[in-house]
Amino acid sequence: MKHGLRSVLTTTVVIGALGYFVDIYDLVLFSIVRVPSLKYLGVASDQLETVGIRLLNMQMGGMLLGGILWGILGDKRGRVSVLFGSILMYSLANIANGVIGWMHIEDPVGAYAWLRFIAGVGLAGELGAAITLVAETLPKERRGLGTSMVAGIGVSGAITAGLIGEFFSWQLAYVIGGVLGLMLLVARLRMFDSGMFESVKGKATVVRGDLMILLRSPARMARYIKCILIGLPIWFVIGILVTFSREICADLGATGPVSPGFAIMFAYGGLVIGDISSGLVSQWLQSRKRAVGAFLSATVFCVILYLSSRNQDPSYYYGVCLLLGTAVGYWAMFVTIAAEQFGTNLRATVATTVPNFVRGAVVLITSSFKFLSGDYGRIVAAGMVGAVCCALAAIALWRLEESFHRDLDFLEQ
Repeated sequence: MKHGLRSVLTTTVVIGALGYFVDIYDLVLFSIVRVPSLKYLGVASDQLETVGIRLLNMQMGGMLLGGILWGILGDKRGRVSVLFGSILMYSLANIANGVIGWMHIEDPVGAYAWLRFIAGVGLAGELGAAITLVAETLPKERRGLGTSMVAGIGVSGAITAGLIGEFFSWQLAYVIGGVLGLMLLVARLRMFDSGMFESVKGKATVVRGDLMILLRSPARMARYIKCILIGLPIWFVIGILVTFSREICADLGATGPVSPGFAIMFAYGGLVIGDISSGLVSQWLQSRKRAVGAFLSATVFCVILYLSSRNQDPSYYYGVCLLLGTAVGYWAMFVTIAAEQFGTNLRATVATTVPNFVRGAVVLITSSFKFLSGDYGRIVAAGMVGAVCCALAAIALWRLEESFHRDLDFLEQ
């Protein structure tokens, strides 16, 4: 067992995990400091939810654009180049985000929104490039464990963000995230692209990072869309149930105010458990599909539990957030499946764009939630949106091919 663990914890896996730690820290920080930061910038209490959704959509919209940008660059220039460029962009954006909190500018909320967009573009490149690199450097028998370790260690960055966001000023929390990212750039000097990619890079006849390869084949495009759909419940849970836990739990009759920071911290604590255990379950079942299916079933149960739990103490809702995070802890498996479905000349494009299209779908998910809340209330609206996300994920997973034993040394023509 020790030998097996040592064989998985390579330099690529460890540095990839640390990079994802910083990425997740910065990704969830806005959700944690949303209320205090917007209040500080002069947003009225009755506008906190509306403005918060707009800024979250700006960040996720940036990730949607960044996913395409970094994905193409990852196949054209290399996976490591993306890991350098993306962390530099989001680290500088987050430092600037903290600085505007100490400055007197004409439109601080507008500047906040655009910096979240720029940070989102940078954040988009981290996970896909790291998962692609790990999948290409580890043997197929262990790549699921390796990608799970990257995600499992990485998502603990949200716990750190939750603690720092609760006990330090929101400005300092942003600056800390940016400085951590810049420090990690030094460690990344030890990273190299996989031999699999280098062999393809040396072939002038091989087309790399071309989205038209995806678009001109209906079967390939369908496979790509199915990869996206299986991740929707993850960001429904994080983007709606956890991010807006303060408002939803108030409607559920919580006996005290629920802190979004603590809700996120507990949810991501569950994600650490889920991401690591999903890799172990996949290894035990020798199947990606059956492992994700089990976690998706648990997600449905936990969503029903959350939305039917009325008049409970805040600590109860934090416990449910822990369960929700564990249930949607198939994030690493979801991205690994996407990487395994496509050839080396398109793998970084797919593995980077797929999770960011899911994150970008938060714009549609939150907009639908906001629209339905006006007629049905937050609880029913959340249930309706969640039901659609889980149903689409289940159908997509059922139609995907198993990829556990697939050899990744192949090309898309």
